Amino acid sequence: MNITRKLAATGSMLGVLASASLAMAPTASAATLNGCAYPRVCFYLTNTDWNNRTPTAGYQDITTTYQNLSSRAAGAVVAVNSRQDDRAYLRANVSGTTRYYCLPPQGLISFAPGIVVNGIRIDSAATC
Repeated sequence: MNITRKLAATGSMLGVLASASLAMAPTASAATLNGCAYPRVCFYLTNTDWNNRTPTAGYQDITTTYQNLSSRAAGAVVAVNSRQDDRAYLRANVSGTTRYYCLPPQGLISFAPGIVVNGIRIDSAATC
């Protein structure tokens, strides 16, 4: 076999192998952060929910005002922001006083006992 045929045969074989590997490659999926699928801000009511990677609620709409959290999110022990470039503001009651927390993209916050998160506002800015 001359050099041109060898190169052509080798090139064809590499093309077949590359096609096969692409066909077998897993499909890309949106990133998740401890079970929180992009583009959500997720809440975990208990440490067991957190450890099992099972959020009990998720929010994804950008809003100009705070949304009250559902019973599946209010009082959560952990909140996660799986969004890539949007921050989330969380409103909480701390000993009768309203406090606000900023949750950056790809961030998480764990709430100490006595902090009861009750509202969320997702904002289209990336930094807190």
